[in-house]
Amino acid sequence: MPPLLSAQAVTRRFAAVDALDGVTLAVDRAECVTLVGESGAGKSTLLRCFNRLVEPDAGVVSVRGRDIRTVDPILLRRSIGYVPQEGGLLPHWRIARNVGVVPWLAGDPAWDRRAHDALQLVGLDPPEQYAQRWPRELSGGQRQRAAIARALAAEPDVMLLDEPFGALDAITRAELQLTFHTLQRRLGLTAVLVTHDLREALELGDRVVVMRAGRIEQAAAPAALLGAPATPYVAELLARARVRDG
Repeated sequence: MPPLLSAQAVTRRFAAVDALDGVTLAVDRAECVTLVGESGAGKSTLLRCFNRLVEPDAGVVSVRGRDIRTVDPILLRRSIGYVPQEGGLLPHWRIARNVGVVPWLAGDPAWDRRAHDALQLVGLDPPEQYAQRWPRELSGGQRQRAAIARALAAEPDVMLLDEPFGALDAITRAELQLTFHTLQRRLGLTAVLVTHDLREALELGDRVVVMRAGRIEQAAAPAALLGAPATPYVAELLARARVRDG
């Protein structure tokens, strides 16, 4: 069975910068892969290649075994749950409409029920308490839960998350990490999650992909990464994380 997500020798250049330089990565069904690295490493660019928010200059990106260049980009994006940085809720729509937007756009008459079910999944329960609120009326953690609910409302098998917890306080962040991890396992979701936090990458990922300057330094299970860093950069990254923890 082919991997659910695949990038083969993907290159993307912005002006004089190689955001991605021949990156190859495969993500299996129900696997959570975390992308970690410093700013400018290429993490978000790689993530957005999978839903065609970024078009590679070279290489092949496949989703569910199909080259995404052969798939309508709108239909592709509607089939993939996406959580951008800081949620991206539309301020002029109430929470129910925000969460149910994908099934609503697809003409699903049960979009509001799907929205309520998704709110319940992420812990905004009872959903009636939140559905008619405006985004500004929720806390930061609640807004991010709603953003995850929006990604789940169309019942996707793939989720892409771009630093979804980075702007939250430590307690709320830990709660949402647990919520996401539980849902990913429970629903069997294939997920790619971008983070700049190595601890978060290790805790949430079945595999951790360390990126630097548009290339993959190492892709390994957390225990393997900790036990045998493949490059001096990975070793330095681990050492810096231990110093901060200490």
